Amino acid sequence: MSGPGTSVRIDDCSLWVVERGPEDGFPLIALHGGPGLDHHEFGDYLDPVCNDGVRLLLVDQRAQGRSEPTPPGTWTLERMAQDVIMLALALKLRRYAVLGHSYGAFVALQNAVDYPGQAVATVVGGGVASVRDLEGVADALESFEPAELREQVASSWERAPSVTTPEEVASLHHDQLPFHFRDPNDPRIAEYERRSAGGAYAPEVLRRFATAGNGGIDLEDRLPEVTQPVLVLAGRHDRTCPAETSERMAGLLPRGELHVFEESAHMTFVEEPDRYLEVLRGFLARSR
Repeated sequence: MSGPGTSVRIDDCSLWVVERGPEDGFPLIALHGGPGLDHHEFGDYLDPVCNDGVRLLLVDQRAQGRSEPTPPGTWTLERMAQDVIMLALALKLRRYAVLGHSYGAFVALQNAVDYPGQAVATVVGGGVASVRDLEGVADALESFEPAELREQVASSWERAPSVTTPEEVASLHHDQLPFHFRDPNDPRIAEYERRSAGGAYAPEVLRRFATAGNGGIDLEDRLPEVTQPVLVLAGRHDRTCPAETSERMAGLLPRGELHVFEESAHMTFVEEPDRYLEVLRGFLARSR
């Protein structure tokens, strides 16, 4: 589900931004995962925060979704983190918060480290501070059940470095979703796909990051530099970004807050939507 969007010019390209909520509300910049996905990843799951006076800004990150293509050399965590600053300047946002999920959480954390205090608050959902924290993913797949879904996920990972069309990216995303839910056969997977349909996928971006170590995130030693409040969200059963790494991250952040969703894996805002919104709304209220 998507509302009207607009192309916003930053320094070297234009980013596609979909706005929801009151125009004069408190801005929350939301960064999707992937890489290679777009703002549709959030569906309408975050929309209820708009009832609290939040201006929700769903961003297609550079070279993804309906944002303008850019040279592959600019597809880095650091540049995408800088894009948040440039977008805030372009929209004349004096005070704002940043939320990222999955790969978007990597970008949100990079933004917090590189530009401490520029955002009023940051939300890191299903992320890690170091690529080393992803080393257990292969082991998690080995024990993943049922076997037919294990084979499906493994095959999708093998295909990622060679995708060439948006349809292939969509197929990979579909095949990997069971791995990201606590219950691989969760009926809410189909509901999520319906509510997040319509994405414009970027095979070139996915292909590049599939062979580049997820952007090489390495921020653990710099976390003490972050000055704003950071809410760290984790699923207890996350097979990709383990809850233990989020616990360590929150402990290293000077103003870190941690919430672990005990019934979720990677897709916390889908698996425990009511609790997710309750935690997010409380954090935003305190931070504003």
